Amino acid sequence: MIGGCDLVELVAEFGSPLYILDEHTVRTACRQYRDALTRYYPGESQPIYASKAWNCLAVCALVASEGLGIDVVSGGEFYTALQAGVNPEQLYLHGNNKSSDELRLAYDQGGTIMVDNWLELDLLTAIASPDQPARIALRLTPGIECHTHEYIRTGHLDSKFGFDPQQLPQVFARLQQQPQLRCVGLHAHIGSQIFERQPHHDLGDVLVGWYQQARAAGLPITELNIGGGLGICYTEADDPPSIEEWVKTASQAIATACETRQLPLPKLICEPGRSLIGTAGLTAYTLGSRKQVPGVRTYVAVDGGMSDNPRPITYQSVYRAAIANRFSAPLTETVTVAGKHCESGDIVLPTAELPSSEPGDILAVFATGAYNYSMASNYNRLPRPAAVLVGGGDAELILARETYTDLLQYDRLPSRLQLDATTNR
Repeated sequence: MIGGCDLVELVAEFGSPLYILDEHTVRTACRQYRDALTRYYPGESQPIYASKAWNCLAVCALVASEGLGIDVVSGGEFYTALQAGVNPEQLYLHGNNKSSDELRLAYDQGGTIMVDNWLELDLLTAIASPDQPARIALRLTPGIECHTHEYIRTGHLDSKFGFDPQQLPQVFARLQQQPQLRCVGLHAHIGSQIFERQPHHDLGDVLVGWYQQARAAGLPITELNIGGGLGICYTEADDPPSIEEWVKTASQAIATACETRQLPLPKLICEPGRSLIGTAGLTAYTLGSRKQVPGVRTYVAVDGGMSDNPRPITYQSVYRAAIANRFSAPLTETVTVAGKHCESGDIVLPTAELPSSEPGDILAVFATGAYNYSMASNYNRLPRPAAVLVGGGDAELILARETYTDLLQYDRLPSRLQLDATTNR
């Protein structure tokens, strides 16, 4: 059961693979971030959802209804949030190579632009007007390492993201000369799926140091954005701090550093993504073929794989799963759950402890709410799955299942290549 709905019945109604998102779990995480900030930070605060984890109309509307802003990393994510009814003043545009069109969209709508580099300063200087200054914040690279996958570490100095802190005097001087740019904040992010609290404590002190420099340079900085990065439990070996513990660490670090330097408290912003939505989702598959390699392993295949969840093949991510229609049955076999794609590396779970299974059983893979739909593809021309939002025993479609016709909607066949079906000529 999820959200009061029988998972097997959901698959019967909506098909598989199927993304399933529990509304109550999302709302609970939103409130935990919001309430913990109020409890532990003595100044103004604002949680913002890092929507790259899962950006669609329903998810944007859901988190906005809980009072969160939205962190977007493209014009497409920005537009989606707008169409979901999110106040553009609550939208924050990130990215290390924003196009002129993306910058203009955010500027015209009144969003906050997280400026990543010198080129973006140049582009915004040409776009914005002194009569309507662009609202910006500077992203900086703090040089803080953390134990996570190298692809999702963003805070160390050798990163594509953010200004080098050594450039701060030049950046501040540039901003003082540009009345069309109103810099209101500083931002740093150290990575994703982090279990340690110390790096976020260290980040608070670093950010306040930059905040002090900015104020000394005469910039009207009123916001510090500590990013996100709190990890979640994918397996029983994972032991992340709670949302409350993470917020308490970050809040106290900023407050203490400001008190030590005798600085006014800035507005504290954080950007949870995975920790807000990851455990709220699961993916349901239907089991198909089985292959036993004597003395080696047994493969069972599902009707999806790397196109609906590329994290295992990309990050070597590990999940846990259960047979939904035999949830209470004893675990009797160890299998490798394989995807259906034409890739040997398309393995959903290298090792899964499951009850005895057969084709047609429903496999539930847990904690797929983050970076599954958002990273999905049409590899091998598989249509992307449907998604439903569940709560109180009701299920509503939030993403329609793609069809073969959808796959062809942007294809164009030159007339000289059109074939006669009877001759292939």
